[in-house]
Amino acid sequence: MDQTEVIAALAALAHPLRLQVFRALVVVGDAGLTPGAIQQGVGVAPATLSFHLKELMNAGLISQERASRNLIYRADFAAMNAVLGYLTENCCQGQACAPAASTACCN
Repeated sequence: MDQTEVIAALAALAHPLRLQVFRALVVVGDAGLTPGAIQQGVGVAPATLSFHLKELMNAGLISQERASRNLIYRADFAAMNAVLGYLTENCCQGQACAPAASTACCN
């Protein structure tokens, strides 16, 4: 994943509703959700939801599949992992990432 794709993905997730929708899709996994189910969960108008789903699709974070008369949206786990991989690629120059527990007391 290149820098431009990562920026697009992070920009798409930088909106509270899109982040909420993406997290809901991650929770349900490969089963995915219909727009109606997503709408019930987030409580927004259909046109608003449609706009935000399109933004997540344009960023490559979710996919859409037609199943009979329904659309099913799913998180793209490969894209999600690619963004995380890009962000952590050169993490801490090989050192442990977690800060050491401090024994000093703050006043």
